[in-house]
This record gives sequence, structure tokens and C-alpha cells, in this order.
Amino acid sequence: MDRDAEPIPQQAEDGPPPAQNRRGLVLARLAQGYGQALHRFFERRVTVKADVPDLVQDVYLRLSRMDDPTAIEKPEHFLFVTAANVLKDSARRATVRDTKFHDELRDDLVLPSSDIPADRVLESKEAAIRLQAVLLELPDRSRDVFVLRVMEGLKMADVARALGISTRAAEKHQARALAHVAAAFEDWRHR
Repeated sequence: MDRDAEPIPQQAEDGPPPAQNRRGLVLARLAQGYGQALHRFFERRVTVKADVPDLVQDVYLRLSRMDDPTAIEKPEHFLFVTAANVLKDSARRATVRDTKFHDELRDDLVLPSSDIPADRVLESKEAAIRLQAVLLELPDRSRDVFVLRVMEGLKMADVARALGISTRAAEKHQARALAHVAAAFEDWRHR
């Protein structure tokens, strides 16, 4: 059990808790009981340790989306199968995005100065931060298509092939992503 986890609410003494409360209790018990074990599971299997909390969170997210998590008969087995699936999905996303070839953007990175005015640089940084936030609002597939097509410059057929979807589907995801980004930046420009 996690030492830092919050206590689980106790069941009311005058009968079984309602279904929604049972669901919350089961999810809380799973999170409290297996949180550290899931952390260790992922820490042994990933190279970027900073990804571990996100991977654990993905496991809990999948559990929370289940219709009835109270029906899990073997919670430990179920959690670690889910964790293995989260790890596989993460590896697939990393392969599609070629993350092993990307370098982390360091906060302390100092680049030589240029003739570009400081306010313009600041505005560009704000735009980049805004774009990142807007892209995170998109569904994974639409974001992947946008990044591969618009930012990486791949042809639409190559994007579709890389993601294992039809060209038409990739075009729809790109259109959705472009509309979302354009709307977000329209609001941002008029702030």
C-alpha cells in the first residue's frame, strides 16, 4: 500500500453503498493498493523515468472508463495486464512519433542572440506554448496526424500508412485538428 495515499472513505454502517459509491471505493482501493507496484512496474520497463506517473495515470484512466470496475475478479492480474497494454500503446505512439530521435527542450538552453526583437521572440514563445496546449486538447489520433503532416511535413499517404488508417480518415483528422487550432488561435490573437 502507498504510504502517502489518502484514506479510503468508509462504507456507511446502515447498508451497502450505492453503486456509484461502490465504484469509487473500488477505484480508490485499487489506486491505493497498487500505486507503488505500478510505479515499480513502469520504472523497470521505461527509459524516461519522467513518463512513469503518466503511465500509471493511464492505467487509472482506463479503469475509470470501465462500466463496472466492481466486477474485476482478480484485480492484481487485471491491473498489470492493463499496465502492459498501456506500455505497448505508449511504445506504439513513441514509434509513430520517432520520439527517440527528439531531444528534450531544456529550460536552461541559451541560444546566441539574433537581430529579432525580444518582444517578437517572447510572442513566438507564447505562441509555441499556446500551440502545445491546443494540441493537447485534441484526440490522440488527430494530434498525431497534425504533427506528422503539418509539423513534420510528411505526405498525407505517409501519415496514413504510419498510423495504419486510410488516407481519407487521415484527412478528416487533419481537418479537425486544423479547425481546432485555427479557432484557438483566432481567440488568442484577439485577446
